[in-house]
Amino acid sequence: MAMKRVLSVAALVAAVGLFAGVAAERAYAGSGPPTLFQWEDYMDPPFLAQYEQKYHETPKVAIYADEDEAYAKMRAGYHPDVMGPCYYEFPRWKEAGLLQPIDTSKLTNWKKISPTLRSLPGISAGPGKVWFVPHYWGNTSITVRTDLAPEYAKKPSWNILFDPKYKGRVSVLDGVDDTVPFIAHMIGIDAYHMTPAQWDKVKAKLRELIQNVRFVSSDDTQLAQGLASGEIVAAMSWRVTYATLHKEGKPVAYMNPPGGMFTYVCGLVMHKNPSDEAKALALIDSSISDTAATYTIEHIGDEPSNEEALAKVPNSVFENLGVPRDVETFLKSGLFQKRLKNKPEIINAWTEIKAGL
Repeated sequence: MAMKRVLSVAALVAAVGLFAGVAAERAYAGSGPPTLFQWEDYMDPPFLAQYEQKYHETPKVAIYADEDEAYAKMRAGYHPDVMGPCYYEFPRWKEAGLLQPIDTSKLTNWKKISPTLRSLPGISAGPGKVWFVPHYWGNTSITVRTDLAPEYAKKPSWNILFDPKYKGRVSVLDGVDDTVPFIAHMIGIDAYHMTPAQWDKVKAKLRELIQNVRFVSSDDTQLAQGLASGEIVAAMSWRVTYATLHKEGKPVAYMNPPGGMFTYVCGLVMHKNPSDEAKALALIDSSISDTAATYTIEHIGDEPSNEEALAKVPNSVFENLGVPRDVETFLKSGLFQKRLKNKPEIINAWTEIKAGL
């Protein structure tokens, strides 16, 4: 009798265990792969590799061309799991109730991220949690043809954008998050804390700028081709434009004038209702892995937030980008791009200025 009872209990335990295993398997299978909503380059295989190794499935991916488009699509009901906005943009998504905090203890690569980037103001969501996981960073400055504008090669200055000598032979980026703080900084105004009177001065300078440019574009290919052909001698650009031309042997320099250059940081955020939180966290972790970091700097030309992975990157890669190996010191020397207040108003004004209104 006692033996029967033991066997019955054992059978019950086995049955419960089997049922739990089947249920877990069904739950796992039912969740499906998460969706990554991201800039085009940042959904390449190296960013997904760690996730795929863990879950033996490929995440779904969706591309956006700019963050305004991504924001509008999510507000209209689109529901990805992980998204990739930049530091200046994510607060708008948070305030719209689109995000939930990320538990950094669930990220195996979190502590590999630059201390400077991990402590960016506004990303903390309380002890051990963040709203925004820094993914990669880069710079906004001016790429100049040193043979066509030699005086600016010797003495870097963003004033080349307004130099009458080069009227019609310079270009600027299209996005307000780049161009407006850049031009405001040139005339001693902090674009992130402008008074109405200061904004009027910035608008006047932007109108002056438009009279001097050949074109306005954020297309890296167009900027690189314009500089390579000599159509333009200088372009407000991201560092990747400079790196592309430098690698091709073109005579170019990336300006680092007194006061430093602007630094943008883009990251990863999690939807407030992910289809599977564990998978969403694993996808974020995969995107900041060593493999992803090495790919970012060697093949895309941006700099990864994962500093530990940089120790294995050859000096030649840093030299081509014009970035020192001491990334921490370099990050602290620049100006981080932040959120613009009254951005819709700024976008409308810039659109009118570009149209000559």
